[in-house]
Amino acid sequence: MKRIVCFFVSALFATCALAQAPYPNKPIRLVLPLAVGSATDLIGRVLAKAVSESIGQPIVVDNKAGALGTISATEVARAAPDGYTLLIGTSSALSTAPFMQKNLPYDPVADFTPITDVGRYTLFFYVNADVPAKTLQEFIAYAKSKPGRVTCANGSVTTQLSCLQLAQFAGIDLLQVPYKSGPQSMLDMVAGRIDAQFETPTTGLVHVKSGKLRALATTLRSPSVLLPDVPPIYDAGVPQFEIVSWMGLFGPAKMPREIVERLNREFGAAMKRPDVIAEMDRQGFALTPSTPEQLGVLTRQQIEVYGRLLKEAGVKPE
Repeated sequence: MKRIVCFFVSALFATCALAQAPYPNKPIRLVLPLAVGSATDLIGRVLAKAVSESIGQPIVVDNKAGALGTISATEVARAAPDGYTLLIGTSSALSTAPFMQKNLPYDPVADFTPITDVGRYTLFFYVNADVPAKTLQEFIAYAKSKPGRVTCANGSVTTQLSCLQLAQFAGIDLLQVPYKSGPQSMLDMVAGRIDAQFETPTTGLVHVKSGKLRALATTLRSPSVLLPDVPPIYDAGVPQFEIVSWMGLFGPAKMPREIVERLNREFGAAMKRPDVIAEMDRQGFALTPSTPEQLGVLTRQQIEVYGRLLKEAGVKPE
Protein backbone atom coordinates (compact mmCIF):
# COMPACT_ATOMS: atom_id res chain seq x y z
CA MET A 1 0.00 0.00 0.00
CA LYS A 2 2.79 2.39 0.88
CA ARG A 3 4.38 1.78 -2.51
CA ILE A 4 1.11 2.58 -4.30
CA VAL A 5 0.62 5.82 -2.34
CA CYS A 6 4.20 6.89 -2.92
CA PHE A 7 3.89 6.20 -6.65
CA PHE A 8 0.65 8.22 -6.84
CA VAL A 9 2.19 11.18 -4.99
CA SER A 10 5.32 11.08 -7.14
CA ALA A 11 3.29 10.97 -10.35
CA LEU A 12 1.12 13.85 -9.17
CA PHE A 13 4.20 15.92 -8.30
CA ALA A 14 5.72 15.21 -11.72
CA THR A 15 2.51 16.23 -13.47
CA CYS A 16 2.36 19.51 -11.55
CA ALA A 17 6.01 20.21 -12.25
CA LEU A 18 5.43 19.61 -15.97
CA ALA A 19 2.42 21.92 -16.00
CA GLN A 20 4.49 24.69 -14.44
CA ALA A 21 7.49 24.28 -16.75
CA PRO A 22 8.52 27.66 -18.12
CA TYR A 23 7.67 28.61 -21.70
CA PRO A 24 8.93 27.36 -24.07
CA ASN A 25 9.48 23.75 -23.15
CA LYS A 26 9.04 22.16 -26.60
CA PRO A 27 9.60 23.10 -30.26
CA ILE A 28 7.74 26.10 -31.72
CA ARG A 29 6.23 25.96 -35.21
CA LEU A 30 6.64 29.08 -37.37
CA VAL A 31 4.20 29.04 -40.29
CA LEU A 32 5.31 30.93 -43.40
CA PRO A 33 3.02 32.04 -46.26
CA LEU A 34 5.49 31.54 -49.12
CA ALA A 35 7.53 28.71 -50.59
CA VAL A 36 11.02 27.58 -49.68
CA GLY A 37 13.61 29.85 -51.28
CA SER A 38 11.44 32.97 -51.36
CA ALA A 39 12.59 36.15 -49.65
CA THR A 40 9.97 35.62 -46.94
CA ASP A 41 11.22 32.09 -46.37
CA LEU A 42 14.85 33.19 -46.08
CA ILE A 43 13.96 36.00 -43.67
CA GLY A 44 11.82 33.68 -41.54
CA ARG A 45 14.55 31.05 -41.34
CA VAL A 46 17.21 33.56 -40.30
CA LEU A 47 15.00 34.80 -37.46
CA ALA A 48 13.96 31.28 -36.46
CA LYS A 49 17.58 30.17 -36.16
CA ALA A 50 18.58 33.22 -34.10
CA VAL A 51 15.67 32.91 -31.67
CA SER A 52 16.10 29.14 -31.38
CA GLU A 53 19.62 29.76 -30.11
CA SER A 54 18.44 32.19 -27.44
CA ILE A 55 15.44 30.24 -26.09
CA GLY A 56 16.99 26.79 -26.17
CA GLN A 57 14.17 25.25 -28.20
CA PRO A 58 14.01 24.67 -31.96
CA ILE A 59 11.75 26.87 -34.06
CA VAL A 60 10.57 24.70 -36.94
CA VAL A 61 9.70 26.55 -40.15
CA ASP A 62 6.56 25.23 -41.86
CA ASN A 63 5.91 26.60 -45.36
CA LYS A 64 2.20 26.82 -46.22
CA ALA A 65 2.26 28.71 -49.50
CA GLY A 66 -0.60 29.84 -51.72
CA ALA A 67 -3.82 31.84 -51.91
CA LEU A 68 -2.30 35.20 -50.93
CA GLY A 69 -1.03 33.70 -47.70
CA THR A 70 -4.50 32.77 -46.49
CA ILE A 71 -3.63 29.07 -46.13
CA SER A 72 -0.98 29.83 -43.54
CA ALA A 73 -3.08 32.49 -41.80
CA THR A 74 -6.08 30.18 -41.52
CA GLU A 75 -4.00 27.42 -39.98
CA VAL A 76 -2.56 29.71 -37.29
CA ALA A 77 -5.91 31.36 -36.57
CA ARG A 78 -7.31 27.92 -35.73
CA ALA A 79 -4.34 26.82 -33.59
CA ALA A 80 -4.22 26.71 -29.80
CA PRO A 81 -3.10 30.09 -28.36
CA ASP A 82 -0.28 28.54 -26.35
CA GLY A 83 2.68 30.17 -28.11
CA TYR A 84 3.73 27.02 -29.97
CA THR A 85 2.23 27.99 -33.34
CA LEU A 86 3.25 31.36 -34.80
CA LEU A 87 2.64 33.12 -38.10
CA ILE A 88 4.82 35.25 -40.30
CA GLY A 89 2.01 37.50 -41.50
CA THR A 90 2.36 39.77 -44.52
CA SER A 91 0.37 42.50 -46.20
CA SER A 92 -0.98 39.93 -48.69
CA ALA A 93 -2.80 37.76 -46.13
CA LEU A 94 -3.79 40.49 -43.68
CA SER A 95 -4.20 43.69 -45.74
CA THR A 96 -5.13 42.48 -49.23
CA ALA A 97 -6.94 39.13 -48.91
CA PRO A 98 -9.90 40.50 -46.90
CA PHE A 99 -10.90 42.55 -49.95
CA MET A 100 -10.09 40.00 -52.66
CA GLN A 101 -11.56 36.78 -51.30
CA LYS A 102 -15.16 36.14 -50.37
CA ASN A 103 -15.86 34.22 -47.18
CA LEU A 104 -12.34 34.64 -45.77
CA PRO A 105 -12.04 32.01 -42.99
CA TYR A 106 -10.48 34.42 -40.49
CA ASP A 107 -10.70 37.99 -39.29
CA PRO A 108 -7.31 39.71 -39.88
CA VAL A 109 -7.59 41.56 -36.56
CA ALA A 110 -9.81 39.58 -34.19
CA ASP A 111 -8.29 36.15 -34.92
CA PHE A 112 -4.64 37.00 -34.25
CA THR A 113 -2.42 38.25 -31.45
CA PRO A 114 0.18 40.79 -32.62
CA ILE A 115 3.67 40.06 -31.26
CA THR A 116 6.13 42.30 -33.11
CA ASP A 117 6.54 44.14 -36.37
CA VAL A 118 9.34 42.46 -38.34
CA GLY A 119 10.11 44.72 -41.25
CA ARG A 120 9.56 46.10 -44.72
CA TYR A 121 10.21 44.56 -48.08
CA THR A 122 12.15 46.96 -50.26
CA LEU A 123 10.42 48.14 -53.40
CA PHE A 124 12.18 50.43 -55.85
CA PHE A 125 10.50 52.51 -58.52
CA TYR A 126 12.40 51.66 -61.70
CA VAL A 127 12.36 53.22 -65.16
CA ASN A 128 13.99 51.83 -68.26
CA ALA A 129 17.08 53.54 -69.59
CA ASP A 130 15.18 55.16 -72.49
CA VAL A 131 12.92 57.17 -70.18
CA PRO A 132 14.38 60.71 -69.97
CA ALA A 133 14.21 60.99 -66.18
CA LYS A 134 16.93 60.70 -63.55
CA THR A 135 14.75 61.77 -60.62
CA LEU A 136 11.17 61.05 -59.61
CA GLN A 137 10.22 64.69 -60.24
CA GLU A 138 11.61 64.45 -63.76
CA PHE A 139 9.58 61.28 -64.31
CA ILE A 140 6.42 63.02 -63.08
CA ALA A 141 7.04 65.90 -65.49
CA TYR A 142 7.64 63.41 -68.31
CA ALA A 143 4.40 61.54 -67.53
CA LYS A 144 2.45 64.80 -67.45
CA SER A 145 3.69 65.57 -70.95
CA LYS A 146 2.33 62.21 -72.21
CA PRO A 147 -0.94 61.60 -70.33
CA GLY A 148 -2.13 57.99 -70.53
CA ARG A 149 0.83 56.88 -72.64
CA VAL A 150 3.50 56.19 -70.02
CA THR A 151 3.25 52.56 -68.89
CA CYS A 152 3.57 51.27 -65.33
CA ALA A 153 3.75 47.47 -65.05
CA ASN A 154 2.56 45.47 -62.08
CA GLY A 155 3.09 41.83 -61.19
CA SER A 156 1.28 41.87 -57.82
CA VAL A 157 -1.48 43.66 -55.98
CA THR A 158 1.06 45.68 -53.99
CA THR A 159 2.86 46.96 -57.08
CA GLN A 160 -0.47 47.67 -58.80
CA LEU A 161 -1.62 49.81 -55.88
CA SER A 162 1.78 51.50 -55.72
CA CYS A 163 1.40 52.62 -59.34
CA LEU A 164 -2.10 53.87 -58.58
CA GLN A 165 -0.94 55.84 -55.55
CA LEU A 166 1.95 57.41 -57.41
CA ALA A 167 -0.40 58.49 -60.19
CA GLN A 168 -2.99 59.80 -57.74
CA PHE A 169 -0.70 61.88 -55.57
CA ALA A 170 1.58 63.07 -58.39
CA GLY A 171 -1.38 64.06 -60.57
CA ILE A 172 -0.36 61.92 -63.54
CA ASP A 173 -2.17 59.44 -65.79
CA LEU A 174 -0.24 56.16 -66.04
CA LEU A 175 -1.25 53.24 -68.23
CA GLN A 176 -1.32 50.17 -65.97
CA VAL A 177 -0.06 46.95 -67.57
CA PRO A 178 -0.78 43.79 -65.53
CA TYR A 179 1.55 40.79 -65.47
CA LYS A 180 1.47 37.44 -63.68
CA SER A 181 4.70 38.20 -61.84
CA GLY A 182 7.36 40.83 -61.26
CA PRO A 183 10.17 38.93 -63.01
CA GLN A 184 7.97 38.58 -66.10
CA SER A 185 7.23 42.30 -66.29
CA MET A 186 10.89 43.09 -65.64
CA LEU A 187 11.89 41.23 -68.82
CA ASP A 188 9.66 43.49 -70.90
CA MET A 189 10.90 46.55 -69.09
CA VAL A 190 14.55 45.73 -69.76
CA ALA A 191 13.59 45.18 -73.40
CA GLY A 192 12.14 48.70 -73.51
CA ARG A 193 8.49 47.69 -73.84
CA ILE A 194 7.55 49.03 -70.39
CA ASP A 195 8.43 52.48 -69.06
CA ALA A 196 8.28 52.00 -65.29
CA GLN A 197 7.31 49.77 -62.41
CA PHE A 198 7.63 49.19 -58.68
CA GLU A 199 9.56 45.99 -57.99
CA THR A 200 11.89 44.28 -55.57
CA PRO A 201 15.69 44.52 -55.61
CA THR A 202 15.82 40.80 -56.41
CA THR A 203 14.33 41.38 -59.84
CA GLY A 204 15.67 44.83 -60.65
CA LEU A 205 19.02 45.48 -58.98
CA VAL A 206 21.14 43.55 -61.48
CA HIS A 207 19.66 45.62 -64.32
CA VAL A 208 20.35 48.88 -62.50
CA LYS A 209 23.99 47.87 -62.14
CA SER A 210 24.17 46.99 -65.84
CA GLY A 211 22.72 50.38 -66.80
CA LYS A 212 19.55 49.00 -68.39
CA LEU A 213 17.32 50.47 -65.65
CA ARG A 214 17.41 53.40 -63.25
CA ALA A 215 15.94 53.38 -59.74
CA LEU A 216 14.33 56.72 -58.90
CA ALA A 217 12.85 56.06 -55.44
CA THR A 218 12.29 53.46 -52.76
CA THR A 219 9.15 52.82 -50.72
CA LEU A 220 11.23 52.50 -47.53
CA ARG A 221 11.23 55.36 -45.05
CA SER A 222 15.00 55.73 -45.40
CA PRO A 223 17.42 54.87 -48.22
CA SER A 224 18.16 51.19 -48.75
CA VAL A 225 21.69 49.94 -48.11
CA LEU A 226 21.45 48.29 -51.53
CA LEU A 227 21.12 51.64 -53.33
CA PRO A 228 21.94 54.31 -50.74
CA ASP A 229 21.76 57.16 -53.26
CA VAL A 230 18.14 56.41 -54.15
CA PRO A 231 15.78 58.54 -52.01
CA PRO A 232 12.56 57.44 -50.29
CA ILE A 233 9.51 58.26 -52.38
CA TYR A 234 8.26 60.43 -49.48
CA ASP A 235 11.28 62.71 -49.88
CA ALA A 236 11.36 62.56 -53.66
CA GLY A 237 8.05 64.31 -54.24
CA VAL A 238 5.21 62.06 -53.05
CA PRO A 239 5.01 62.50 -49.26
CA GLN A 240 1.43 61.14 -49.13
CA PHE A 241 2.42 57.66 -50.35
CA GLU A 242 0.80 55.03 -48.09
CA ILE A 243 1.50 51.57 -49.50
CA VAL A 244 3.68 49.43 -47.24
CA SER A 245 4.86 45.93 -48.07
CA TRP A 246 5.18 44.68 -44.52
CA MET A 247 5.83 41.62 -42.39
CA GLY A 248 4.85 40.95 -38.78
CA LEU A 249 4.88 38.13 -36.24
CA PHE A 250 1.52 36.93 -34.94
CA GLY A 251 0.01 34.15 -32.88
CA PRO A 252 -3.59 32.95 -32.56
CA ALA A 253 -6.03 35.20 -30.71
CA LYS A 254 -6.02 35.26 -26.90
CA MET A 255 -2.39 34.31 -26.33
CA PRO A 256 -1.25 34.87 -22.72
CA ARG A 257 0.38 38.24 -22.24
CA GLU A 258 3.50 36.78 -20.63
CA ILE A 259 4.14 34.58 -23.67
CA VAL A 260 3.60 37.52 -26.04
CA GLU A 261 6.08 39.61 -24.05
CA ARG A 262 8.65 36.80 -24.02
CA LEU A 263 8.42 36.33 -27.79
CA ASN A 264 8.53 40.08 -28.34
CA ARG A 265 11.77 40.32 -26.33
CA GLU A 266 13.38 37.32 -28.02
CA PHE A 267 12.56 38.33 -31.60
CA GLY A 268 13.40 41.97 -30.84
CA ALA A 269 16.82 40.93 -29.55
CA ALA A 270 17.41 38.72 -32.60
CA MET A 271 16.66 41.63 -34.91
CA LYS A 272 19.46 43.62 -33.25
CA ARG A 273 22.12 40.96 -33.84
CA PRO A 274 24.78 42.11 -36.34
CA ASP A 275 24.71 38.79 -38.21
CA VAL A 276 20.92 38.98 -38.60
CA ILE A 277 21.04 42.60 -39.73
CA ALA A 278 23.75 41.78 -42.29
CA GLU A 279 21.67 38.97 -43.77
CA MET A 280 18.57 41.17 -43.94
CA ASP A 281 20.59 43.84 -45.73
CA ARG A 282 21.58 41.25 -48.32
CA GLN A 283 17.89 40.46 -48.81
CA GLY A 284 16.99 44.15 -49.12
CA PHE A 285 14.77 43.87 -46.06
CA ALA A 286 14.53 46.64 -43.46
CA LEU A 287 13.96 45.42 -39.90
CA THR A 288 11.43 47.36 -37.81
CA PRO A 289 10.91 45.62 -34.44
CA SER A 290 8.07 47.06 -32.38
CA THR A 291 5.75 46.57 -29.46
CA PRO A 292 2.71 44.30 -29.92
CA GLU A 293 0.50 47.38 -29.76
CA GLN A 294 2.39 49.12 -32.56
CA LEU A 295 1.98 46.07 -34.80
CA GLY A 296 -1.74 46.07 -34.02
CA VAL A 297 -1.99 49.71 -35.11
CA LEU A 298 -0.05 48.99 -38.32
CA THR A 299 -2.29 46.04 -39.16
CA ARG A 300 -5.50 48.04 -38.78
CA GLN A 301 -4.06 51.01 -40.65
CA GLN A 302 -2.91 48.94 -43.62
CA ILE A 303 -6.24 47.12 -43.82
CA GLU A 304 -7.89 50.53 -44.18
CA VAL A 305 -5.36 51.71 -46.80
CA TYR A 306 -5.48 48.57 -48.94
CA GLY A 307 -9.26 48.35 -48.66
CA ARG A 308 -9.75 51.93 -49.82
CA LEU A 309 -7.30 51.62 -52.71
CA LEU A 310 -8.66 48.29 -53.92
CA LYS A 311 -12.15 49.73 -53.91
CA GLU A 312 -10.95 52.76 -55.88
CA ALA A 313 -9.25 50.40 -58.34
CA GLY A 314 -12.53 48.56 -58.85
CA VAL A 315 -11.23 45.27 -57.45
CA LYS A 316 -14.01 43.02 -56.14
CA PRO A 317 -13.68 39.89 -53.99
CA GLU A 318 -13.97 36.58 -55.81
